[in-house]
Amino acid sequence: MPTACYTLSKKEKTSFCECLKGVNVPQGYYSNVKSLISMNDLKLIGLKSHDCHVLMQQLLPMAIRGILPKNVRHTITRLCSFFNSMCSKEIFSQQLDELEEEIIVILCQLEMFFPPSFFDIMVHLVVHLIREIRLCEPVYMRWMYPVERYMKILKGYVKNQCRLEASIIERYISEEFIEFCSEYLSKSKSIGVPEKCWHFRRLIGKSSKGVHVISKSREEVIQAHLYILNITDEVLPYLDTHKDIVKYKNPRQLEKWVLIKHNKTFMSWFKQ
Repeated sequence: MPTACYTLSKKEKTSFCECLKGVNVPQGYYSNVKSLISMNDLKLIGLKSHDCHVLMQQLLPMAIRGILPKNVRHTITRLCSFFNSMCSKEIFSQQLDELEEEIIVILCQLEMFFPPSFFDIMVHLVVHLIREIRLCEPVYMRWMYPVERYMKILKGYVKNQCRLEASIIERYISEEFIEFCSEYLSKSKSIGVPEKCWHFRRLIGKSSKGVHVISKSREEVIQAHLYILNITDEVLPYLDTHKDIVKYKNPRQLEKWVLIKHNKTFMSWFKQ
């Protein structure tokens, strides 16, 4: 029997994993993609709920380009677009009606390509998401991702398993006290408070990565200087005068030759 329409070949799996592995996102936007992709097994491993959310909403349409049949790829892309529209910060009532009709069509198309075992209760709940938005306001105002991240921070405060709440409270008060002292004594170095990431320190000249100095050639510096002079209003009369001088001294030359000669000699003439 032939393979199913949603089955990926080894070449397509490699292309899919390489595409996701090469994605660069801002810090805190997504987990380390390289640690989530196993190129040996060609699988995604260790995905958390927020990673699945970003993958479904942003990265999956990009990763499946060029693979899968067109009808399957188009349906999956429509599903990703539905989640992207549903999670936007600004959404109108008319748009909700369109999304509600759209998701019904998308699920019907999915039933044409995927087996019945794919359609569990979680896939069915997608139909009711638009109704939840009407009742409970936009999705981004009710996300649990910030709460889950902060719960991980609070779990790290626990040092005594017999006194969980007391450990969290003691560590929280100590950190709050240190932050207050650090802000009060602005010139002092904070102790016990996590430092900011390297890309924040880079803005004040304290990058944790090596400094790359790029030196330009003399020709590039002269070209940049000439470009600045050409867009300066005070220099425009001198530019026209020098072009007339070059034309007067070389009446038989073409316009292109005059322009090249003008660019080469204008700097020294303008200095004099």
